[in-house]
Amino acid sequence: MTSKTVLITGGTSGIGLSLAQKYIENGDKVIVCGRNQSKLSDLSEKAFKTCLFDLNNPDEIKTQFNDINSIDIAIFNAGDCRYIDDAKQFDGELFSQIISTNLSSLGWLLQFTLPKMTNGGQVVFISSSATLLPFPRSEAYGASKAGMDYLANSLRLDLLKENIDVTLVHPGFVKTPLTDKNDFQMPFLITSENAASRIINGVNKRKKYLHFPKRLTLILKLFSYLPFSIWQLLIIRKSNP
Repeated sequence: MTSKTVLITGGTSGIGLSLAQKYIENGDKVIVCGRNQSKLSDLSEKAFKTCLFDLNNPDEIKTQFNDINSIDIAIFNAGDCRYIDDAKQFDGELFSQIISTNLSSLGWLLQFTLPKMTNGGQVVFISSSATLLPFPRSEAYGASKAGMDYLANSLRLDLLKENIDVTLVHPGFVKTPLTDKNDFQMPFLITSENAASRIINGVNKRKKYLHFPKRLTLILKLFSYLPFSIWQLLIIRKSNP
C-alpha cells in the first residue's frame, strides 16, 4: 500500500499523539500539529512535517499550512475541556473560549485544508460521546462538540461531489492529560493507544461514524431513547452522591 499524507491536530498529546505515532509506524507521511514546541521537536525527526500554531490564531494556521501541497487524511482532534461549575453564575468567558477552540477554529482549519485534500481524501472529526446525552457542568464542552457533530454531518453531504469522505468519531472516556483533570468517575476508561487503533481501523474502512467503547456508548444511546426524566434523575443522583 502506498503511504498517505495524514494531518493531525492536537498531535502532541493524548489521542492525537497516539494517532501520530501509529501512522508514522505504518510508514505514512504525518503532519503533526500542536502548540507544544518541545513535543513537536521530539517528533520532528520521524514526522513528515510539524506545525506550531494556536487554534485560535488563523494567521498562524495559514502560515504553517502554506507549504503543504496535498493531504489525504485530515484528523481534527485538538480541543479543550473545561466545565461550568456554577450555572447560575454562568461563565461567559469560559464558554466563549471553549466554543472558539473546539468549534470556531474548525472553520479556519477547513478553509486552509480542504483545498489541499486529494481526490478520495478523508476528513475526520474527533467529537465526543458526551453529545449523546446532556451532562452536568458540560454546557460549554457539550455544545462545542454537538456543533462539531452537525458540521461533520452537513459537510459530508457537500463533499460527496468532491469524492471526499467525512468520518465522525464519538469516543467514550479516554485516558489523556485532559481527562486526568476530571474529578468524577469515568466508566470503561480506555487508553489513548486503544482509541487510536480503533480510529485508524475505522478510517481505513472509510466509515462515516465510529463510537467506542460500545459497552458505554450503547448504554448512552439507549438512555437517549428513553424519557428524559429517567436520565435526569439518574445523572443528577450520580453527580450529587
